[in-house]
Amino acid sequence: MELADIRDWIKTLGVGDHFYIGKLENKRERSIGVYQRQIPGGVNIALGGLDCTKTASKAVSILIHWDKYADETEEAAQALYDRLLHVTDLEIAGKHVDYLQLDVPEPIDVGTDDNGVYERVIWLTLHYER
Repeated sequence: MELADIRDWIKTLGVGDHFYIGKLENKRERSIGVYQRQIPGGVNIALGGLDCTKTASKAVSILIHWDKYADETEEAAQALYDRLLHVTDLEIAGKHVDYLQLDVPEPIDVGTDDNGVYERVIWLTLHYER
């Protein structure tokens, strides 16, 4: 499962006008970005080795880069967060996702960018079948 696959799934949730992965120069307002997130610890391998390991995890940071109004940015970020809370069945890139782990209790306010556009972040870990 790659970041582009997760970005494409997030597009279907109905929040945002522009979607990207990695660094995007000149981010447009109402954008959602998906970034790789590092988590502590090592690789989890089942007894018996990789062939016996049935699941994998992908930790991402979702950046909600919205507009110059804090309240509208908060509303958009919360709308996306709420949609993540209500996912019932999910397959991304042919992989069945067993569990969505929201790693923050709500979208985190990270202030504004250099242009005064408010941003919030959601940390998400997807646990899926290998």
